[in-house]
Amino acid sequence: MKRPLLELLICPSCLPDEISLRIQNHDMDGEDILSGRLHCGQCGTNYPISEGIPRLIPIQNPMCNLSGKYEAQSVVSSYLWSHYGDLFDDQDAAQAYREWADLVVSRTGFSLDAGCAVGRFTLEMSRKSDFAVGVDLSHAFIKKAREFITKGSLDISLVVEGTLTEEKTIHMHKDWNTEKVEFLVADVQALPFRGGSFSTLSSLNLIDKIPLPFLHLKEMNRVARKKDAQFLLSDPFSWSTDVTGKENWLGGTSKGPFSGYGEENIASLLHGEDGGIDPPWSLGNRGHVWWKIRNHRNHFELIRSCYLNAFR
Repeated sequence: MKRPLLELLICPSCLPDEISLRIQNHDMDGEDILSGRLHCGQCGTNYPISEGIPRLIPIQNPMCNLSGKYEAQSVVSSYLWSHYGDLFDDQDAAQAYREWADLVVSRTGFSLDAGCAVGRFTLEMSRKSDFAVGVDLSHAFIKKAREFITKGSLDISLVVEGTLTEEKTIHMHKDWNTEKVEFLVADVQALPFRGGSFSTLSSLNLIDKIPLPFLHLKEMNRVARKKDAQFLLSDPFSWSTDVTGKENWLGGTSKGPFSGYGEENIASLLHGEDGGIDPPWSLGNRGHVWWKIRNHRNHFELIRSCYLNAFR
């Protein structure tokens, strides 16, 4: 973990109090903290740092049972292809991350990629901000993302069919600045950052995959600057009771406070309507991006992810 990140970190278990964390028993390589722990003086929780990766999960975490499926090697492989397939000129790869990046305006300050998976959009944000931070609950995802920025290349094993695999190597794009990127394991519903820390924020293909989507929106709003900020949210709105009860969906139902479509309801919430987000956001352009994931050479999922671009 790069040392500049320390100034942003707070204890996620103590929220809504923003309690600073103290680094203890740590080993460093230059400005990189390789191991140690982050200690909260209020609740006493210790958050470990191992192989440069801090694990900042709150004591009571409703997402722990959901993260397991994203630790499987086959799932990691699928996401690596989805994020980086275009870097080795795979003819089936989509251009979603480049399209999302084109929607973001360069701003000074820190950027946050919530639900970053294996890190492609975080790397894209290194071109658009002073420092880019990616967070995800999956340790397997974060480990691969950090390995990539540390080594500059990454060997990946793609499933071809059954147990047959194909080996590929991805190389860091020359436009990405790995000195301005860091990844950590965290819960997007209890972000371990001080309020107002970020000028640019993203939540891509995430809000329909967490137990409390409205809480995630409020957390993103808390850590965003009150002024001179932008927020890109994109999602297919594939609501499922496998993730959370219908009472927590932000769309996809005919009754309740969030009946109708998720895209419209989230736009209203960001705009501050009906007890939504405060201070409100102004909505910019809207549209969709085609995102693709590969399970094996003959099995792809094509997903229309609808985006909202908000500013204040």
